Amino acid sequence: MRHLLKFAVLAVIAPLATNAIAQDYPNRPVRMVVPFSPGGGSDISARILADGLGNALGQTIVVDNRPGAGSILGCDIVAKANPDGYTTLLGNISMAFNTALYKKMPYDALRDFAPISLATEQPNILVTHPSLPARSFKEFLALAAEQPGKLTFGSAGHGSGTHLAMEMLLMSRKLDLVHVPYKGTGPTLTALLGNQISVFFSTYASALPHVKNGRLRAFAVTSAKRTVSLPEVPTVAESGFPGYEYNTWYGFLAPAGTPRAIVDKLNKAAVSVLKSDTTRNRYVSQGMDTIPSTSAEYRARLKSEIEKWTKVVRAAKIPRQ
Repeated sequence: MRHLLKFAVLAVIAPLATNAIAQDYPNRPVRMVVPFSPGGGSDISARILADGLGNALGQTIVVDNRPGAGSILGCDIVAKANPDGYTTLLGNISMAFNTALYKKMPYDALRDFAPISLATEQPNILVTHPSLPARSFKEFLALAAEQPGKLTFGSAGHGSGTHLAMEMLLMSRKLDLVHVPYKGTGPTLTALLGNQISVFFSTYASALPHVKNGRLRAFAVTSAKRTVSLPEVPTVAESGFPGYEYNTWYGFLAPAGTPRAIVDKLNKAAVSVLKSDTTRNRYVSQGMDTIPSTSAEYRARLKSEIEKWTKVVRAAKIPRQ
């Protein structure tokens, strides 16, 4: 009887204690780990979200770039962090790619994180240095077919979205380009601007300023429709690849075991920020769309993406590491 009473008391006290923690949260700065270099889509998405969250929560959100191993390094830091809500992650579709690509991971993408909300998504855009002797997507394809093994394509790392999006394109035409992986979108764009590689399937927001100022030439976007900010650039689908569509998504997560009340508080704040006109307009100016969600919707999206990209990796015969 005494044991039953003890459990009954704990059942009442535990939720009250958790709610008390959530009411006091956050009482110090919150770290938002970005598992990629500055200048990429993850970094842009994180910094805009961090500004809004800081205002909503009344605390500074510190963006901490931790690139390496195609986002595995940064994700691992968060997976192993104290689940108190003070270390969070701005992850992206690479969490699905890595699960498909690597036999052994230091964490489980579905088990070791508490999804908070999806944040944004954007298409990729195929860009080149203006010196490349191809002025359109059609001319680029012809050039690649004429010079097998001579043109190069950069990526944000082996197994990154910028790598797999290009592999899907090459598979459909059996084109032979040499893959040159870098440690993030920022370094890859720097290489392209320096004319060190031929093309790059960049995240849209990262390449947009360089396309606008003429330092890069855009061939095609991976969205289903042309974008508002570059309406003259055709989609990959309308350029001879019907059905081709790919978007990079970003999401906000915490370590597994983070109290549900804190996850719910972060979700409420993030969704409010992402639905605000101010934040939405900032993202639109960068070529991104906001996609706020529930925690459960985010988990379902991640699970389905892991299944999808596992099939793509197998079809492309990319060896698992």
